[in-house]
Amino acid sequence: VTGDSLLNVCMDAKHHKTEPGPEGQLYGQCVLWKDNACCTANTSLEAHQDQSYLYNFNWDHCGAMPEKCKRHFIQDTCLYECSPNLGPWIDQADSSWRKERIRDVPLCQEDCEQWWEDCQDAVTCKANWHKGWNWTTGTNQCPKGAMCQRFKFVFPTAAALCEQIWSGSYRYTSHHRGSGRCIQMWFDPAQGNPNVAVAQYYA
Repeated sequence: VTGDSLLNVCMDAKHHKTEPGPEGQLYGQCVLWKDNACCTANTSLEAHQDQSYLYNFNWDHCGAMPEKCKRHFIQDTCLYECSPNLGPWIDQADSSWRKERIRDVPLCQEDCEQWWEDCQDAVTCKANWHKGWNWTTGTNQCPKGAMCQRFKFVFPTAAALCEQIWSGSYRYTSHHRGSGRCIQMWFDPAQGNPNVAVAQYYA
């Protein structure tokens, strides 16, 4: 695989476009990617819904998730669906609903720490949200015998949250925002997308 083939690409997954390009109407927190996106406007809108048709995933499986926490999950969804800069970490996936996934994306320390900080009092029953749910109702429910408890007990550190919740999609790093060595979930689009240079570095 050559470096260039890892740059400016969309993964082969459930809702991604085949190629990145401008999307004028991206919604809410996904607007950061409007100049060059792997998501459609419709996907960006759905990323903000509590019970979105994207994956029928319910954030509120142990009671209502606090808004300050939920915004990180929306941002995580926007990054996953919209970013054309995840090529170096795209891996084969063995699931029926997608051919590719991301693995070990180096997340900037601040993005991971803030996510953990804002979600400590949210409640969940699982450390890995990719698998093991009870889907009999069509949406994810806690499996039998799983206890709802605060994030800070399920994920004792920021690294535990970022690395476990999507089964290794992210890797916690000590790199800082703006270092060019880590992917930012959040950035100011007026300053350009800092993740372009990060993907180039790792490619």
